[in-house]
Amino acid sequence: MIEIKEVTKRFDGFKALDNCTMTVPEGSVYGLVGPNGAGKSTILRHVMGVYRQDAGQVLLDGQPIYENTAAKARIAAIPDDFYYFTSASCRDMMKFYRGFYPNFDMERYEKLRAAFSTVGEKQPIRRLSKGMQKQVAFWLTLCCRPDVLVLDEPVDGLDPVMRRQVWSLLMHDVAEHGTTVLVSSHNLRELEDVCDHVGIMNGGKVLLERSLSDLQDNIVKLQVVWDGDAPELPEDLQVVHRSKLGRIYTLIVRGNAAAVTTRLSAMGPLLVDAIPLTLEEIFIYELGGEDYAVRDILL
Repeated sequence: MIEIKEVTKRFDGFKALDNCTMTVPEGSVYGLVGPNGAGKSTILRHVMGVYRQDAGQVLLDGQPIYENTAAKARIAAIPDDFYYFTSASCRDMMKFYRGFYPNFDMERYEKLRAAFSTVGEKQPIRRLSKGMQKQVAFWLTLCCRPDVLVLDEPVDGLDPVMRRQVWSLLMHDVAEHGTTVLVSSHNLRELEDVCDHVGIMNGGKVLLERSLSDLQDNIVKLQVVWDGDAPELPEDLQVVHRSKLGRIYTLIVRGNAAAVTTRLSAMGPLLVDAIPLTLEEIFIYELGGEDYAVRDILL
């Protein structure tokens, strides 16, 4: 289990992390989402052991990660910008990875050759496209057999077939080996398919973190039609957003879908239809509702 406890980090007076707290359960796929500049990459670099926090604790199974060789040997990462030696090939970097990770699996390296068949194993990585470089990163990292895998925009640059291939390999490791995956991405639709826990981050803090099912059960979209004008809604009904198109009112309401639907049905509408929100919609409304939505700007 990864624990971030009241972590603060400043860069030249700028507070990138502000008393940040989050918990990544063991064996889970945890999606960290937030706007640009929220502090996602900064917190990931603390989990990798790259940054040392100014205050607070960053722990793996109760042990601090920074300057802890045993903890770092259990963590592998694929940053947004994959690092490699200037003239190194995939096979050269494989030898480098083997020196750092005691669990590096050469048998798996050979088996994954078929999954990443478009990669020239002996070709200098610098001559590969961005997508092929990302394939090299996954090929090498998956062979490290880490307990914790940290991913920052992991499938950016991959084609749709390879994206599916990579996620299939990751999900296999989670299911078969209990690998803990901490992933940050702006592709919320993709995260929705793979994550079981989600943390929403902004301003250097994790605003909320829940299992994806709990998150989806706590906010609901309703389409309601009344015979005439809509009545006044109860003040204790937590309406985050409302809009109207013709006779159809769309309401975003905090609360359980069944309970909210029952309350609105008692007000005599012609129709009440509850629609599950996507992770992208939850992100927008939890982060600030209408104030964070796309604005019409005259250019």
